[in-house]
Amino acid sequence: MLSLESGGHGQREQLAVSGDASRGRVVARLHDDVGGKFGEKNSVVKMRKSLRMYRLSPAHVLLVMEAVFLYLLVSYISADNLSGSFYPDGFLSTQLPVSIAFVGIIIAMNFALGLYDYRHFSHFRDLLLRASVVLVVAALAATVMLSLSPDIETWRAEILIGFPAVFVAMITTRWAFLQISRASYLKRRILVVGVGDRAKRIESLERAARGNRFVCSGFIDVGDQDAKVSQELIVGHLNSMVDWVRSNEIDEIVVAPDDRRGRLPLPSLIDCRLSGTPVIDHQRFWERETKRVDLAALKPDWFVYSEGFANGNLQRWAKRAFDLALSAFMLVLLSPVLIVTAAAIYLEDGGAALYRQERVGFRGRRFTLLKMRSMRIDAERDGVPKWADQNDNRVTLVGALIRKTRIDELPQLFNVLRGDMSLVGPRPERPYFVDSLKQLIPYYELRHCVKPGVAGWAQLNYPYGASIEDAWQKLEYDLYYIKNNNVFWDFLILLQTVRVVVWPKGVR
Repeated sequence: MLSLESGGHGQREQLAVSGDASRGRVVARLHDDVGGKFGEKNSVVKMRKSLRMYRLSPAHVLLVMEAVFLYLLVSYISADNLSGSFYPDGFLSTQLPVSIAFVGIIIAMNFALGLYDYRHFSHFRDLLLRASVVLVVAALAATVMLSLSPDIETWRAEILIGFPAVFVAMITTRWAFLQISRASYLKRRILVVGVGDRAKRIESLERAARGNRFVCSGFIDVGDQDAKVSQELIVGHLNSMVDWVRSNEIDEIVVAPDDRRGRLPLPSLIDCRLSGTPVIDHQRFWERETKRVDLAALKPDWFVYSEGFANGNLQRWAKRAFDLALSAFMLVLLSPVLIVTAAAIYLEDGGAALYRQERVGFRGRRFTLLKMRSMRIDAERDGVPKWADQNDNRVTLVGALIRKTRIDELPQLFNVLRGDMSLVGPRPERPYFVDSLKQLIPYYELRHCVKPGVAGWAQLNYPYGASIEDAWQKLEYDLYYIKNNNVFWDFLILLQTVRVVVWPKGVR
């Protein structure tokens, strides 16, 4: 037998867990909840709750909004001689493809430079700088496209008006998006089950993260040893959780106690779930909101039961084909950069341009990683491996430049061709550090279940790591990548790596 609290009166009713009678009661209960109390809710409240629970990320909403706006703007500006005719003669055969291509280039550059990431356009100065870079690239692309399309009539006025208009459009769409997204009534209202360390991390995330999409409306004490959350948000005894959830317009319940053993209010949670309120555990919530795992709360069964970790033959073959094709193309394209860099390194101190170092790779196998040398020849004269420090005096003048621009990593494309590495994956570490870190950080060795990468999800989201705490944080991103990796995401990570090159942060 399973005891459930009645949704409206705090009474108890017994539902048998088997048999036709039980199923009939459950169906009747759901019918009453949906047709009764939910049917009585004000339409404005319903609409507001639906808006808060949208599943598309803000980046997707902004992308669609901007794509439509830019397409209409560019299409209008490209009308013959600014005639005002939205579809002039020849528009579909000539100007339409160019308009679509131009908007596609702008969107790709916006994505690469982080302009669909709230963190990178919430400050106006940063937004202006990034939008200016996008506009320069778009102008160069437009020049090439128009030179290759002699059938398209171009006018000086269109060029003069077009690019400033696109620039204003990019700024305006983000300003409008910021004003809308900051509205508190559009944020999801969550109820957290738990008041301990996990609940505290959720509360801290709400306060620390710019652009977060949720607000903590309350915390339920389920017997955690010490309450770590704000006392004023701790909810007292509830006769009916489902009534409290409805009256406070809760959009989601996050189950985050430090200890689940026999302390969860399961009947009330089931009642809320059957009444239409989503219930999610702490780890899934954390992954969705931060795009990393919560390593401190991770248990072994997460690796067994969690969705993801697709690493079948088809996935491996597709990833390998992608690595081979793109790394070969990049080596041909960037070979002049490699030659010039090698000459500059040799001219500075007469030493070898290439640097070889042993790293730990796929399944713990060791391999020789190739880099452009950026430090003095005797950088580790005592033979003890050492992380690079901020403003490390071992870095040469040429080395400082190539480290900031990531040019020193380009020889690793040869490692990709050889099969030692992938274009995207966790960064390979030296055996000395791996042996130490796997003793101090749980599940650290699991990052070797995929090939290490030239670029990675952790590098995009976390600066250079030179401590155990940094390694811990980066592992959270690495495990999230390992769980969700696929070829398309690899492509998006590589595209966003442009942002790291143009705006290097944490480089040492």
